[in-house]
Amino acid sequence: MKRLNSKTQSIGAIINQAKLVLARGGLVVYPTETTYGLGVMATNTQAVAKLLKYKTRRQGKPLSIAVANQEMAQKYVQLNDQAKALYSSLLPGPVTVISKSLGKVAKGVASEFGNLGIRWSNYPLVTNLVQALGKPITATSANPSGQARPYSIDQLLKQLSAKQLTLIDLILDAGPLPKNPPSTVIDTTLSTPIVLRQGQTKLKTNHLLQTKSETETQELAGKIMLQHWDDLIQQGLIIGLDGALGTGKTVFAKGIAKFLGITQHITSPTYTYIHSYDFNRHGVKGQLHHIDVWKVDSSEMADKLKLKSLIRPRSILVIEWFDQVAKYLEPVIKNRKVKLTRVQISEKSKLNQEIDNSILINTHRWFALE
Repeated sequence: MKRLNSKTQSIGAIINQAKLVLARGGLVVYPTETTYGLGVMATNTQAVAKLLKYKTRRQGKPLSIAVANQEMAQKYVQLNDQAKALYSSLLPGPVTVISKSLGKVAKGVASEFGNLGIRWSNYPLVTNLVQALGKPITATSANPSGQARPYSIDQLLKQLSAKQLTLIDLILDAGPLPKNPPSTVIDTTLSTPIVLRQGQTKLKTNHLLQTKSETETQELAGKIMLQHWDDLIQQGLIIGLDGALGTGKTVFAKGIAKFLGITQHITSPTYTYIHSYDFNRHGVKGQLHHIDVWKVDSSEMADKLKLKSLIRPRSILVIEWFDQVAKYLEPVIKNRKVKLTRVQISEKSKLNQEIDNSILINTHRWFALE
């Protein structure tokens, strides 16, 4: 492992050395405007495998790639009008824009939905390095999964095992970095852009979304699951679904089951109240509890379902007609500090937006999201 100081050595010399390391499949730690990042050539399968070995416990989470400009981005993703508008107004800068992948990166970089995040950084060292290399590099933070984002090399090295240290080929040390938030992440693959993560660039979150088919609704459900994956593992997750009969609540639940790798046929448990399914996603085992509380109209009935006992790490409750039990469950949710995402579904564009932390949708439905 070699360590270069960008303050005492010329940028040109540093870029030349980093370029050589990346070209032969090496792993490089480099500074950005948000934190220290971890780069390998995004088209090199063996290099990406090395990076994933370093990160550990990715559990299917995708990687983003750093590009030098929009022209390079368009070689790897399909830029729709939404994405182009974001590129024009926000990039280069601390923003990751997700678009449909063209399938030109190594396995493990794009998401399971076939989407790919693009980082066009405004940190000169990054863009100059990618420009010199002529190909994108990965743009994930340099910390091992589950560890704090590193703002100095010394902080990073303290996080690493001896095995992880041997995987690093080159460190570009720019000294302590400002403790900026991570990049803002925006998904442009649906009818409406979704802010998946608020970061250094603060954007207004659009809580009103529209999907145009059952397939797109299920894909949206999967993306929400990916967004809250760590919440599910650490304390459990509740997704509350509301909407009239036939608007797509069970379709949404099917999307969640598909994301979790559940292959059983999903039907609404209208008469049995609860259907439970085991899942094993990338080695993470847990349970999905699909619940229909349409006929629950008292705290006594809610207690009989023993919903409280189902709230635990690696357990997800997908509750149709959530508003029926909200007043019984919300104190428990607050006390347990479990993550709650509410989803309202309607066939009309007029939705009740008075519920805090909710998501709005449509399959020709409108969804109100948290």
